[in-house]
Amino acid sequence: MYKKWAFVTIGAVFFLILVGGIVRATGSGMGCPDWPKCFGSWIPPTHVDQLPVNYEEIFGAKLKGEVEFNVFKTWTEYVNRLVGVLIGFLIFGTFIAASIEYRSTNRKVIAYSLLAFVLVALEGWLGSKVVSSELHVGLITLHMLLAIAVVFSLIYSLYLAFEYKDSSTDNSGASKKFLVWILMILSFGQLIMGTQIRESIDEIAREVLDRNEWIGLLNGSYYVHIGLGILLLLASIWFYRGSRNEFKGLSRVLLNTLLALILFEFSSGLVLGVFGVPAWIQPIHLTLATMILGIEFGLVLIIGKER
Repeated sequence: MYKKWAFVTIGAVFFLILVGGIVRATGSGMGCPDWPKCFGSWIPPTHVDQLPVNYEEIFGAKLKGEVEFNVFKTWTEYVNRLVGVLIGFLIFGTFIAASIEYRSTNRKVIAYSLLAFVLVALEGWLGSKVVSSELHVGLITLHMLLAIAVVFSLIYSLYLAFEYKDSSTDNSGASKKFLVWILMILSFGQLIMGTQIRESIDEIAREVLDRNEWIGLLNGSYYVHIGLGILLLLASIWFYRGSRNEFKGLSRVLLNTLLALILFEFSSGLVLGVFGVPAWIQPIHLTLATMILGIEFGLVLIIGKER
């Protein structure tokens, strides 16, 4: 039961990252200007008539330039919060399942499931600080990194549940693992640099409405980001070609999935750069980046091991 629940929960966390990306891409972060309620209610309004006449006076300082109530942005942010609560229940469910199934055999599974629950609770608290700080960019980035930490905790707990052990008779497993660590460092660097570029775009968007002009106004870090993206793609293809005949079972599946995700990620980056940063591709680009890190972490854990 625990393993199935954990797989579903990991997928749900990636979905939450996608929803969070949609919130940011649509500028809905302050769609609910208060927390945990939204415009002072547990269920947000669907029409401006449901708000006090002086709502602009009450919430105006936190509406980030929104002159009028925007039902789309309000409900986009509200759905994001509901999904976050659901994820919290799912992760608590993985902890309960682990406690029942592994209390007498593998307490580390329980410990890391508990860590994931603690981290997601911290994530909820940090979300409130993001709202109260009126979308402080540093807190937004930390919010995303904490979500990745939740994923890593769940993946490691699941890895422990499958009881892998060493199987390599030479150092090939160690060398392959080292190469995946290099890919993982590149991917993490790309993610951090991408968040910085996104912060720059947010600043530019306040002054320039035409999306087609945004890329031309970015500084050199954007071109470094492109260069590292090409390096990551080439390194991943090289690693795939050198490992596809050696990896079997789950490691082979993860290897194929990793290359596919990196190809999709690179393609989505091209769409962002060529077509004027379309809003619909931004959350996809972010979610793919986090999924790549998750797959790489899984490979690091199981290379050179067998069940």
